[in-house]
Amino acid sequence: MPTFILTLNWTEQGIRGVKDAPKRSQAAKELAKKVGIELKQIYLTSGEHDLLLIVESPSGDNVAKFALATGALGNVRTKTTRAWSESEWHKLISELP
Repeated sequence: MPTFILTLNWTEQGIRGVKDAPKRSQAAKELAKKVGIELKQIYLTSGEHDLLLIVESPSGDNVAKFALATGALGNVRTKTTRAWSESEWHKLISELP
């Protein structure tokens, strides 16, 4: 199943309510199920981004729905990247003309 990495940064609203982040994390897991993605991991990160999510979904459309719905709540801004595992990208490269 395709893997996606979402990087999130808290908005001013989100960081002001950071103590509610564990509740928001649970709500994100429930939203993920509703839109048909599997939220595999949520990481708090240091550096350029505040949070990193690893999700799997048969369709990028479902991931877009998740990111849009999450962003619309006003606590985070999201960026989404499609990721290929090592075996997947080895296969891609082996199929190059």
